[in-house]
Amino acid sequence: MSAVAKTLQVARSNLHRRPSLRASRTEGPADELLLARIRALASERGSYGYRRVTALIKRELSAEGKPAANHKRVYRLMRAHQLLLQRHTGKPPRTHDGKIITLKSDLRWCSDGFEIRCWSGERVHVAFSLDCCDREVICYVAQADYLTGSNIRDLTAQTVEKRFGAQRYRTPHAVEWLSDNGPIYTAYETREFGRSLGLLVCTTPAYSPQSNGMAEAFIKSFKRDYVYLNRLETVESVLKQVAEWFEDYNERAPHRALRMRSPREFRRANSTC
Repeated sequence: MSAVAKTLQVARSNLHRRPSLRASRTEGPADELLLARIRALASERGSYGYRRVTALIKRELSAEGKPAANHKRVYRLMRAHQLLLQRHTGKPPRTHDGKIITLKSDLRWCSDGFEIRCWSGERVHVAFSLDCCDREVICYVAQADYLTGSNIRDLTAQTVEKRFGAQRYRTPHAVEWLSDNGPIYTAYETREFGRSLGLLVCTTPAYSPQSNGMAEAFIKSFKRDYVYLNRLETVESVLKQVAEWFEDYNERAPHRALRMRSPREFRRANSTC
């Protein structure tokens, strides 16, 4: 072996096959039980990666009084059984240096709208308000007709009522209301109504959707996790499901920025925020 290595001018270590440092790992009974949970969640929530699947499994095991599952173990099982999501290879989005997140709830709310296209060719129009700290969808409006400034004013009033109580007609402190430059948000009546409620009405710069990136990210996640995974036959069928989707997002959907807790879990754990 030394003579061959000297002739080829390579190290001896490159001329023989190194034994595997780790023996191939076989799945035991515990892994099979965990895999069954993973398959059930992957079937129910096809857009969830291993991190969010791990968060949901931890909740189930904690409720049953069992030890938590490590995210590396979940990743290994999902990779071995082709349950991982495909890696995104698209171009990186344009960066944005603005700060949207807040350190406490009820300091900044963002709002935006989107459409859900039904299989019948009809569309459902949705607008929502989102807290920039706890990520909870505070209120929303969904209907078949196009949204108007009146709908946004109702959404604004319901948001203030939901967070500060039905007896309050103004916020107890200044709260920013961030939206894009859509006509339903920039209408004079809508802006003046927001100010009368104690809101600091803010709009993003023109052609800069990243300035309302939290709302944009929510829309992308909501469509991926709910809209695209359910039946969208008619407007009526979609409107019946929208409430369940928003409730599931607020109560169950793990969020990385919240340390894999749902918005409601985060609010309950930080009730003083």
